[in-house]
Amino acid sequence: MEKHHKYRGLFITFEGAEGSGKSTQIELLQGYLKQKQKDVVIVREPGGVAISEKIRAILLDVNHTRMSDQCEMLLYMAARAQLVSEVLLPALSDDKIVLCDRYIDSTLAYQGYGNGIDLQSITRVGAFATQSLRPDLTIVFDLPVRTGLGRIEGRKDRIEQRNVDYHQRVREGYLTLARREPDRIKVIQVNTSREEIHARVRQLTDALFE
Repeated sequence: MEKHHKYRGLFITFEGAEGSGKSTQIELLQGYLKQKQKDVVIVREPGGVAISEKIRAILLDVNHTRMSDQCEMLLYMAARAQLVSEVLLPALSDDKIVLCDRYIDSTLAYQGYGNGIDLQSITRVGAFATQSLRPDLTIVFDLPVRTGLGRIEGRKDRIEQRNVDYHQRVREGYLTLARREPDRIKVIQVNTSREEIHARVRQLTDALFE
């Protein structure tokens, strides 16, 4: 396995549009890795630590209708910077496996392809915010936009409320990113059972130990 960072642990990120089942697959993988006596840390973005959770509340508040695209992107990066410093780098330095629900590819997909923010600007700010920490593996769960949005229950947050065209740009953004970095980003189609998807996630994860 060729690592993408200098730390002893493994860093796996999970991406995908709304309703793609990321959270379920993260929990299943955690259980699988614990059976193998691996030390696993799970975090979500934006959030994961106290400061970042406060930023999350600002980002997803439906009342913040006047938030600019630039402000939105920078708030995501600020939340990420704190998470990287407070949790990710210490965990990876301690030989742990970190499973992260969303990371830098989310900002490229949602704020870049979705909102039209310049991708190079996101990449530059991202390198600063993350101290250049890159995942060893990124799994994108892909499904039709309307199917995913139909799975969201209850009140939708500020991002989920955006129109279908926006979410379609996000989906296409993820697929474009995967084509650009096929060694790191693996796409799983969410059109089979939860167990079959989990089997594919296990396969991709096991390859990191080879």
